[in-house]
Amino acid sequence: VASGIRPVFKSVDTCAAEFEAETPYYYSTYESGETEVEIPGDGRTVVILGSGPNRIGQGIEFDYCCCHACFALTDAGYETIMVNCNPETVSTDYDTSDRLYFEPLTLEHVMEILRVEQSAGNLHGVIVQFGGQTPLKLANALEAEGIPILGTTPDAIDLAEDRERFQQLVQQLGLKQPVNGIASTDTQALKIAKDIGFPLVIRPSYVLGGRAMEIVRDMAQLERYINEAVVVSGDSPVLLDSYLSGAVELDVDALSDGTQVHVAGIMQHIEEAGVHSGDSACSLPPYSLPADIIDEVKRQTDALARALNVVGLMNVQFAVKDGEIYLIEVNPRASRTVPFVAKATDSAIASIAARVMAGEPLSTFPMRAPYADVDYDTMLPLADPMTLADPNMPWFSVKEAVLPFARFPGVDTILGPEMRSTGEVMGWDRDFPRAFLKAQMGAGMVLPSSGCAFISIRDLDKGPQMIEAAQVLTGLGFTIVATRGTAAWLGAQGVACQQVNKVYEGRPDITDLMKDGGVQLVINTTEGAQAVDDSRSIRSIALYDKIPYFTTAAAAHAAALAIRAQSEGGVSVKSLQGAEG
Repeated sequence: VASGIRPVFKSVDTCAAEFEAETPYYYSTYESGETEVEIPGDGRTVVILGSGPNRIGQGIEFDYCCCHACFALTDAGYETIMVNCNPETVSTDYDTSDRLYFEPLTLEHVMEILRVEQSAGNLHGVIVQFGGQTPLKLANALEAEGIPILGTTPDAIDLAEDRERFQQLVQQLGLKQPVNGIASTDTQALKIAKDIGFPLVIRPSYVLGGRAMEIVRDMAQLERYINEAVVVSGDSPVLLDSYLSGAVELDVDALSDGTQVHVAGIMQHIEEAGVHSGDSACSLPPYSLPADIIDEVKRQTDALARALNVVGLMNVQFAVKDGEIYLIEVNPRASRTVPFVAKATDSAIASIAARVMAGEPLSTFPMRAPYADVDYDTMLPLADPMTLADPNMPWFSVKEAVLPFARFPGVDTILGPEMRSTGEVMGWDRDFPRAFLKAQMGAGMVLPSSGCAFISIRDLDKGPQMIEAAQVLTGLGFTIVATRGTAAWLGAQGVACQQVNKVYEGRPDITDLMKDGGVQLVINTTEGAQAVDDSRSIRSIALYDKIPYFTTAAAAHAAALAIRAQSEGGVSVKSLQGAEG
């Protein structure tokens, strides 16, 4: 660029010269000749930046948002220009946008495209919120080049992403966060960890998919993390958070036009806080939280959206422990939960957000009428998707992650803060256990109806939730085997069970029983590096022998309720067209 060497754009004929192509796509090349891009010049244009190559943590959910933005803005009279470089996406289909540039998502490539598009003088702006972290990182540089950014300003995006600035905002709003600290050097990180105490969650700034996040349980593990996983510096600080063990995590998606805020969905994670939101099953609406907690979550979400001056979509993650709400993080962009919320509520929140970002007020989209009180079998027509829905629906939608562990021999299946799922499914029903059951079926997990359940849980999980799960299973005729500590605790609670050896306590042990086909369900929660390592072979056998296994107490409890729902029969399929009945 500094030398005056600029690319030209050539077209790919999507009709193979059989007849004139109305939807060609373009690529850049450094050669002589004229740019072949044809700009009609008779309408305002919006450029939407995609997410680039699919990978774990940034995938098709963002492509969904980009597509719906294209469709909604086209309906509103805009010309839409899509920039992406992944042929596997729908956003790069020939008929999604008015023009497609098949280019990498780098500043140089994007600026060359915008130079061509600006030549007609009709560029309304660029949307960076819908492609995940990749386009979001270009926002400041594009703004510095004089490019209008639609929606939330780059400064507000940076305010939410920059751990230090965000901490100041949280304090101003009077919200709670887990005890935390920000380290710019290795020495600082070690000192902060000592002050906070273990276990803790450590993560870099500006990451997506929980990349390089880790739950650290002792100083030796922290030193290994600093030496091997990240380079800690002033430009790349790390955030250390106290790990809220046993907390319930929430994901909240909201829409805002800068003045009005609409909470589109509140999702309760079924796995505990510390498991990445992309890997955790979740329920919309929440299935076990009281109304006062939900109301306070809505209030805090509203306050954050206004303070950040969000225009478009926003995602907030909270953790609830002992009746207190803790703010984990805020992302002023589309999140991977948007397609799930849209499907669960039948409200096209990505489409609405695109039009809000283009300048329409949120009041353009009316609030939907209250849900009708109908019986289980009554079918109601689908609502207008361009209306806003109350997220407290009279039905449950459960999202379950699809995890590719079987394709990677030797990998541990225990879930943590770094995302590893490659897809998701959704189960829907009028009560939570049946919705969870359908989600498990969709993810390929066949829950047993009888047999033997193995239970080995950490001390923190020895409470009412696991007592109920064990009682449900024994009530359905399951026999229970448990390791020494768990067996003693279950016996004291009046739950009949047999004791089995842990892996290192002598043969035969639990792995022998599993290999012999004597276990049909595994419930195994662990804490501490040694315990996690000791129980790894249990999870490995469960994976490869296709034994349903659950590594958190909340998921095990939900599974027990789902098994009971399965035993009651009557699980049926309903058409999406009647999904609100």
